[in-house]
Amino acid sequence: MDRRSLIAGLAGAAGLTAIGGLTALSACQPRSEPTDRYGRTRVRFAIDGAAEAAHGGFYQAVANGAYSRRDLTVEIIQGGSSVDVAQLLSSGQVELALGSSAFIPMSLTAEGAPVSVVAAFFQKDPQVLVTHPNPSLATIADLAGRPFMLSEASVARVWVWLKARYGFTDDQLRPYTSDLTGFLADPRAVQQGSLTADPYVIAAQAGVEPRVFLLADEGYPSYGNLLLAPDGLIRDNRSVVARFIEASVEGWHAYLDDDPAPAETLIKRVNPRMTQEQLSWAREQLITHEVVVSPGGRIGDMSAARWQAFFQVTSEAGAYDPGVDWRSAFTLDFLRS
Repeated sequence: MDRRSLIAGLAGAAGLTAIGGLTALSACQPRSEPTDRYGRTRVRFAIDGAAEAAHGGFYQAVANGAYSRRDLTVEIIQGGSSVDVAQLLSSGQVELALGSSAFIPMSLTAEGAPVSVVAAFFQKDPQVLVTHPNPSLATIADLAGRPFMLSEASVARVWVWLKARYGFTDDQLRPYTSDLTGFLADPRAVQQGSLTADPYVIAAQAGVEPRVFLLADEGYPSYGNLLLAPDGLIRDNRSVVARFIEASVEGWHAYLDDDPAPAETLIKRVNPRMTQEQLSWAREQLITHEVVVSPGGRIGDMSAARWQAFFQVTSEAGAYDPGVDWRSAFTLDFLRS
């Protein structure tokens, strides 16, 4: 797979269009702040899937008034396979969006799209590999030779890193479907997943606790829950971006440290398939695995060194041309105290 095909695959599988209308994206952002009938600035925020605990801090900020106290009216738009986040940004249908991993903004940067990451609300990408319970599997390296069930997006992202780090080979790849039948039938199978969802679902269906490998704990360098903003919005409406980040940080602190009920009530209302049991379990995973808060105790934090390390690993693996200006994928301006 050549680099352009890889980037197109990354973007398409993640609900992003890396080529096409994005080069005009900054021009699509209004220079004036759109307001609601109460005079508060309206912000439409597209998340990267159906509402769940991984979005808990944002829903908490809506429910407890953290956004409205900063004169923001935030509408959270759920994502999914039919939602093209980049198109929503480029057409001005949303002001901000969430990217699941660092591959997404870096791929957009490689294509010249005027989009920047302004905060990382997950210090650890929640990507996991799940296996059947087996005490002989101590590390990811022990998965050599086993079949991996990965989606196209994971092949373009996670697999690039796994091959470079562990020497895995493409003949290990198997098709991935949301149906767990194939995984449950093969005791040697390895399946992709998200820390806050898939282990819970597999345990419920299989009746046993699966073995879970959080890639971030073995060196996977990507951030998660990345806040994407068009460069035009950053240029013309900096206060909106700053207030949104500040309120979201407050929301995440409240969701993790205080009573999560306001967020969880709202999440269940907009996503009726989500149960209280799963929300409570997933929130505990975020806390136990220290996914959200940085080692320095900050939420939303990023560093240039971490971004450089991510780009070095992925460009050496062939995902990006070494000449890509990786620094333009993000800005630290909104995170400096």
